[in-house]
Amino acid sequence: MKQLVDAREAFAETLLELARADKRVCIVLNDAMASTNSRPFLAEFPHRLFDVGIAEQNMVGVAAGLANAGLIPYVCAASCFLTGRALEQVKVDIALSRANVKLCGFSPGFSYGSLGATHHAVEDLAWTRVLPNLKVVAPCDDVETALAVKAAHAYVGPVFIRVNRVLVPRLLPENHVFKFGQSTMVRNGTDVTLVGMGCTTHRALEAASLLDGVGINSRVLNMSTVSPLDVEAIVQAARDTGRIVCVEDHQVEGGLFSAVAGAVVRNAPVPMMSIGVPGVFAPVGDVEDLMREFGLTPELIAARVRTWVMGAQVRAGSKEIHA
Repeated sequence: MKQLVDAREAFAETLLELARADKRVCIVLNDAMASTNSRPFLAEFPHRLFDVGIAEQNMVGVAAGLANAGLIPYVCAASCFLTGRALEQVKVDIALSRANVKLCGFSPGFSYGSLGATHHAVEDLAWTRVLPNLKVVAPCDDVETALAVKAAHAYVGPVFIRVNRVLVPRLLPENHVFKFGQSTMVRNGTDVTLVGMGCTTHRALEAASLLDGVGINSRVLNMSTVSPLDVEAIVQAARDTGRIVCVEDHQVEGGLFSAVAGAVVRNAPVPMMSIGVPGVFAPVGDVEDLMREFGLTPELIAARVRTWVMGAQVRAGSKEIHA
């Protein structure tokens, strides 16, 4: 069994590394010291951490002001509250103003499982990816999280990073190169393309291995940047494999599926399938229970893809027979 890694640890370690080298780096948060792994930063840089309390709109406004003063604030908060409560400030103070602020949405998807719909962050990408000027990233493991934090620091402008709480296996090599708007093919295939992001990429990869057993050869794309989207990779996958499946711990309307479908329909229309939250509020349950509820385990992903692909092949064969 592969060792599991915590992306939040990679985030915290990388941010400390950046702060040691650049005095402009600071943190703004909302009484979320423990859940954002910010205590080491506070211990080392007590005058560069600003805790505004449970006041998310104020938190984003303070970050914009700090950026205007020449600092590079990383706003660290639960994604459900950062994007939900402070959306107007994210839109106006950050995206519209092109503020050099790095929005870090912790514990996305079903990470807070037992706390229910108020804490599930399954709408955050829909709210952020449509905002002009804002880069939106959902790293798949600790390596990509660290690289995304560094890329955000190097980029002068607003970035939203979805910082995963769910433990995942490391998928990418230490020498991986991260670029905004560039996906990674983690597995090649010819029959269907599975597109994942964040904690769903490794699930799509495991599903692809299961599909090998039934004769379905799957390509897997890690679409870590949701905006800007890697349209070239999506179009190539559509042309090469003829079918695309999006796997996400998010609402299928407005999230990864909607983003990919827009690129497909404009450039290379092919059949598509979505595996995610189908327009409902998720119930209370632990993370794995909720993943099963919405078909996001490797076994359930593989079963749905197999039924879809095999059904298409049967229908195609039937048409040939009756032609």
